[in-house]
Amino acid sequence: MLIALNKPHGVLCQFTDRSLPARRTLAEFDLPGDVYPAGRLDHDSEGLLLLTDDGALAHRITDPRHKLAKTYRVQVEGRPDHAQLQRLRDGVTLNDGTTRPALVRQLDHAPELWTRDPPVRFRKTVPDAWLDITISEGRNRQVRRMTAAVGLPTLRLVRIAIGPWQLEDLQPGHWRIIEDR
Repeated sequence: MLIALNKPHGVLCQFTDRSLPARRTLAEFDLPGDVYPAGRLDHDSEGLLLLTDDGALAHRITDPRHKLAKTYRVQVEGRPDHAQLQRLRDGVTLNDGTTRPALVRQLDHAPELWTRDPPVRFRKTVPDAWLDITISEGRNRQVRRMTAAVGLPTLRLVRIAIGPWQLEDLQPGHWRIIEDR
């Protein structure tokens, strides 16, 4: 079975949390009991999370050798210039090495997304922009670190695709079965 969940902001990609106070987890979404996340999405990030009961499929989704593309809608602080976008496209040097080249496209308008809770901070004097960024690796907080490295801190990050699987119109906290073997 393969399930697509639109993970809300502030939810951990696990079913239990031993910290105090306890944080929100996947347990609150009434998912089938035999699935587990195929990959991770940061607590601060939103969007597509795949869950499966198939270990081989989970491995194909998460193993970096498969270079499965992951696409994100990213709201950044500031207005990107050509040089910043090109650095993202070419690969950015991070503390754990240089990233693979990324596909990066600046959006003309903010995408139509659900309201985030809590909302992204708004500052009248600081412009923002939206990017579509597709990467083929999955380092810890990679997109956030990449945008910060080029001077464009991430304000909001929403994963919209993993390989062939799309978020589509799935609302936060909702899920659907993609494949049921």
